[in-house]
Amino acid sequence: MVDTHNSDEERQKLLKAGQMHLVHWLIVVMSIVITLAAWYFSKSQLNQKLEAKFERNTEQVVDLVKERMKLYENALWSGVAYIDSVETEITSPLWASYANSLKIDLTYPGINGIGIIYNVQLDELSSYINKQRQYRPNYKIHPNHTESEYWPITYIEPVATNKMAVGLDMAFEINRYSSIKKSRDTGEARLTGPITLVQDAKKTPGFLFYTPFYKDGSKPETIDERQELIEGVVYAPFIMKNLMQGTLAEKNRQVSIKISDSGDILYDDHNNESILDFDNAPLFTKQIDVGLNGRIWDFSIQSNLGFRNESIANQSSYILVGGLFIDCMLLGLFLFLSRANRLALDYADRINSKLESRTKHLEKSNKDLEQFSYVASHDLKSPLNAIKQLVGWVREDCISIIPEESKNHLDLLTQRSDRMMKLLNDLLDYSRITRDEFKSVSVNLKEMTQDLDKLLDKPSGFNIIAPDIDIIVPEVPFEIVIRNLLSNSIKHHDKEFGTIIVSYEEGNDFHIITVEDDGPGIPEAFHEKAMEMFQTLQPRDKVEGSGMGLSMIKKIVNHYQGSVMIHSDGKRGTRILIFWKKNQ
Repeated sequence: MVDTHNSDEERQKLLKAGQMHLVHWLIVVMSIVITLAAWYFSKSQLNQKLEAKFERNTEQVVDLVKERMKLYENALWSGVAYIDSVETEITSPLWASYANSLKIDLTYPGINGIGIIYNVQLDELSSYINKQRQYRPNYKIHPNHTESEYWPITYIEPVATNKMAVGLDMAFEINRYSSIKKSRDTGEARLTGPITLVQDAKKTPGFLFYTPFYKDGSKPETIDERQELIEGVVYAPFIMKNLMQGTLAEKNRQVSIKISDSGDILYDDHNNESILDFDNAPLFTKQIDVGLNGRIWDFSIQSNLGFRNESIANQSSYILVGGLFIDCMLLGLFLFLSRANRLALDYADRINSKLESRTKHLEKSNKDLEQFSYVASHDLKSPLNAIKQLVGWVREDCISIIPEESKNHLDLLTQRSDRMMKLLNDLLDYSRITRDEFKSVSVNLKEMTQDLDKLLDKPSGFNIIAPDIDIIVPEVPFEIVIRNLLSNSIKHHDKEFGTIIVSYEEGNDFHIITVEDDGPGIPEAFHEKAMEMFQTLQPRDKVEGSGMGLSMIKKIVNHYQGSVMIHSDGKRGTRILIFWKKNQ
């Protein structure tokens, strides 16, 4: 009866302490009145300053883009001047030397390259191609079209990142072709409308920039003369995203930008989820049309969270006095609520006591696991190393007197010791898989595979192919999975040459990575068994390994909420599919 009475009394105390009294309501109402008054005052003072600041930011953004485009135009005109000044015919080595002297990656950030496009008439085509093939035997013009003239990309530097553009004929597509003719006819620098560069694997919006040059360095005055004397254009390809990153670093501006050309979007970070400062409800927006080398770019500019946060910070001095009054009044509310908080704290202490008991149990389990790691790494590995050393001493001391069969036994003992050491190491790796957590980062499949290719002990006849794709995954565990898959494909192959193909497919919730080889297949009846610990499908004397490769892969992938599948007919070739959960 006493316990029940005390429990009821404690409940009543908690209920009474948690009730709102008249004084609480008075404090809340007064706090709201003062807060609204302070907010109204600060808002009226800051509105004009905020709008003026946004206008300055907007003008700065547009001016920076215009200045950068003028810088690129000057670079192209300098290329024209170089062509006019050289007395010999421009060749690919000569143009490469000139382009390298510009150091465009440092001097002109955002530009994708600089090159020459010649105007070739139908009767000049054979002669033109023969000249180009003197230095580049595989040079060809592409794609086919029905126009009566050709505007092929003859030279482009750096050629490594623009290889697919070499020989591309501007006459095959209307945006490229119409703009190059306008540049020819006006004698001025001209931009194309939005296009996709053939060398851009991500197929993002871009454009080309042309400056014309005429035969013998002439400066024709009329359209007819320009069409008659045109020799070609110096041009630069641009990927709009790279251009903007080179021109306007996000960390240096407080506005987000959307740029369109005739309704086609060139650049848009308004809805880019990767921009942490993006503001879904911007304080200010503005539309500006800017004429740039024959095109009209529509700038849609809005303030971002950095602008909003700075604006809020500027208001702090105005709301300081009001905030102090609010804090003092809230202090009274806190005093009334503190009694209930103390009672709640007592209850929390009881819960914490139970949690502490569970925590101690978990700590003991962790210590046991650490002790196991120590035993496996020290108490087991040390005597095993001693056994290997003793075998070596026996071999050295008795090699000349023991029979051949005993020598074979010593070899077998050494081999089994090495296998046991590998098994211990793999067991340690297996037990530690889920103890560390890794943040997801951008990983390029091709670059990772190339790095692993250099590390793996594989015959020279093996070829590993992977796509040039970036995915977001935890790098270290993902690399362990790919390394083990590649190692298994090489280790269990029955030939000295082979091909391993890593492919990628994007699912709704998963990254789907496939590793396919052309080695011996795995019979369907053994697909599940192959992913169990200590399982190998070949005799251990034929294949070195602990039998933990696929089991380790399965444990890592399952830890990250994914799955592993084996596809094989058991005769030739095996495909391992990894379903890796996104956003981990």
